[in-house]
Amino acid sequence: MTDLNATSTPGYTFSTKASSETYGTSSLYPYHKTEVAQELIKIANALVNPRGKGIYATDESPEGIEARLTAAAGEDNQRKTFSDQEKREQRRRWRECLYETLPTDYISGVILYSETLIDFKLAPVLEKRGIIPGMRADTDSHPLPISPNEPATQGLDDLLPRLQAARAAGARFTKWRAPILCSASSFPTHAALEAQAESLARFAAISQQAGLVPIVEPDVDFGADADLRRSVEVHVKIISMIYARKTTSIEEIALATATALARSVPLAVAGIVFLSGTLIAFSSTGHFAHDLICAGGLSDSDAALYLHKINQIVNSAKPPSAFARLPPLTFSFGRGLQGDAMQKWVRGDEKGAKEVFEERAKVCWGAAQGQLQLVSSSV
Repeated sequence: MTDLNATSTPGYTFSTKASSETYGTSSLYPYHKTEVAQELIKIANALVNPRGKGIYATDESPEGIEARLTAAAGEDNQRKTFSDQEKREQRRRWRECLYETLPTDYISGVILYSETLIDFKLAPVLEKRGIIPGMRADTDSHPLPISPNEPATQGLDDLLPRLQAARAAGARFTKWRAPILCSASSFPTHAALEAQAESLARFAAISQQAGLVPIVEPDVDFGADADLRRSVEVHVKIISMIYARKTTSIEEIALATATALARSVPLAVAGIVFLSGTLIAFSSTGHFAHDLICAGGLSDSDAALYLHKINQIVNSAKPPSAFARLPPLTFSFGRGLQGDAMQKWVRGDEKGAKEVFEERAKVCWGAAQGQLQLVSSSV
């Protein structure tokens, strides 16, 4: 295999030369050449620093973003019929609209779907603003053969060439979602956890081989009978965090989340990012050193509030509390950032879409510091 070459990206300084050579030249980085490991560490840290910055998740499939745009337009869109080419162009324009003016004070990186990265070639738009482009790497899920009622994620077979192409197109990190069903007793099975853990580990290793920082996302889907204790138990097993339940206070959930992370996340982890709904972990050097982790499925306001509460807990913790050792806790929101903006954009209010997006980004930025200030906006 040959190295991939790309131009330097402004705003986050590191070499863009990916290596596929044999590692093990340093006792500090036993699985990478020193310069490769240092690049990955720089990217992982740049995604969560300075504190408060987070990731904008725009990795919906074309079908997914079409459904969201249609829902945002409401009755205005029901009478219209678009050709496939018009739909494609609408997707491109929506992405480009926000990418061109993303608030760099609040947004560190953007997760792109392969269409946006490879076909639309929008990574340079982000790079010019000093924002780090990334790509969603997982594909469709399918029944796990050993446990057909539980899902597994596809996409490992051709992962390396896809990630090499993503890096050549400008990506510097990537994400893999592994869905995990959870109930009070039946799920997840040990077989499912082992299978998903293996897929996440293989993804992380292949991602690093391609010169990309991996975000591993164990996406735990809780049944109605799973309580808070069960949630903590499952999340600790998969290095993750708690899902919100309506019967539990925000403070209790924030404390349980911090507890799960403090018990399971290694000190070498660079940062933890929350979805507006699951759980993710960045790995930047071999065996998940310098990782990142994440959580999602809430309303826009609740997602920011939960992030605010857990940061308040961490802010108030003093050594030797394990909470004081947690890395930066920030966001990786899609819906939680773009919902109101999308409703304005589909109605032709491009200026309003950009303004309301920046308002939401500022809210999330404050929440990621434990200093939430709600900004009201109307659609």
